[in-house]
Amino acid sequence: MSTSAPDTEIAIHRAGAQRMGFFTDTTVCIGCKACEVACKQWNDLPSDGSRTGKGVSYDHTGDLSASTWRHVRFVELFEPSPQLVQEAQRALDAGAGGNLPAIPAAGAIDLVEAAQPASGAVDVAEAMRKMGDWVFMSDVCKHCTNAGCLDACPTGALIRTEHQTVVLQPDVCNGCGYCVPACPFGVVDRYPEDGRAGKCTLCYDRLEDGLEPACAKSCPTDSIQFGPHEELVGLASRRVAELHRRGIAGAYLYGAGDEPGEQLAGGLGSFFLLTEPPERYGLPAHADSPVQENVVPATAAAVAAGLLASAGAVLAFVTAARRGRRTRGGGTW
Repeated sequence: MSTSAPDTEIAIHRAGAQRMGFFTDTTVCIGCKACEVACKQWNDLPSDGSRTGKGVSYDHTGDLSASTWRHVRFVELFEPSPQLVQEAQRALDAGAGGNLPAIPAAGAIDLVEAAQPASGAVDVAEAMRKMGDWVFMSDVCKHCTNAGCLDACPTGALIRTEHQTVVLQPDVCNGCGYCVPACPFGVVDRYPEDGRAGKCTLCYDRLEDGLEPACAKSCPTDSIQFGPHEELVGLASRRVAELHRRGIAGAYLYGAGDEPGEQLAGGLGSFFLLTEPPERYGLPAHADSPVQENVVPATAAAVAAGLLASAGAVLAFVTAARRGRRTRGGGTW
């Protein structure tokens, strides 16, 4: 089910423009971080440093930030969920998997001999069970239909384009930071150097030249797919159905295909195929922006305050006028 932002919210209009977005399939993400690198290179974003050694995660970028607009999250599942184990077994029973050669970790080996099943094969059932030890997800701005960051921005630095993506204009940002807590996904952040906010633009400059975003272009497994939003939702729904047929019953879409009233932030322009609960990927199960939750009470309070101030001004004016008339009538004027 496709969603759309109201026309009155779109700041740039272009004939024939469609809503564009990302579909990220976590089941084929290999954690290579090519999307992170491509995003930083194209948008001229600084590195976040790289430390290696004992106790340091492979995921050195850590999270989305003002200088990291694509972030590959490394999720280590110390114990695969019982559901995942059952799904792996069902997939195995359905004919998925195969014999894998047991190749020694070090030393001289005969590659031809190692490739033969007779040389020893990995336990496929065990290998499939261990597929749950790690999952990867390339996270990005969700370009929400109901974008809390856009609603909170007082300067117009955040706008919705003709592609219904949410773009932040750094030259208009005053660094107030209201957009940061207004995003329920923790996407928007501020640069420590000047306080201005930064986030994914869905490569708006590339879209204007007919190019796909840098992250999608660089993804070697097509985990990140870019295109018209409605087409992506259809593609993603078919992918979920395919995984269900393979025995992966836990596959589902996060941020797309929901019924009205159950949509995350009104529907996400960048949505995901997940196989674990969203919290395991650092995603909220519910995504209501604080600024949107308080829109009606805040508006009502503002209107009430305005009416009260107006009533006070009128009362003061009437009182002063009456006093003036009494003074003139007594001959003291």
